[in-house]
Amino acid sequence: MSEHVNPEAVEHLAQDVINLYTEQLMKERRAPVPDPERMERLKAELAACAADQQALEDAGPAEVDEIAARYAARAQELKGQ
Repeated sequence: MSEHVNPEAVEHLAQDVINLYTEQLMKERRAPVPDPERMERLKAELAACAADQQALEDAGPAEVDEIAARYAARAQELKGQ
């Protein structure tokens, strides 16, 4: 039997990603010439994060693991930018 990721830990990871997207969105809004496409893309990512947070409430262990892996990769990618 394998260990599954704790949903609360995934919630914190998702919140970290939300914070990173929000920071990028605020920087884009403050740019001398904001990129509307980038702003829309960041807003869409934030909406997807909110949907994933909602899905965590009823997710089974396999889905929680999948969401955790996705957010770990996103966080790593965003922190590398």
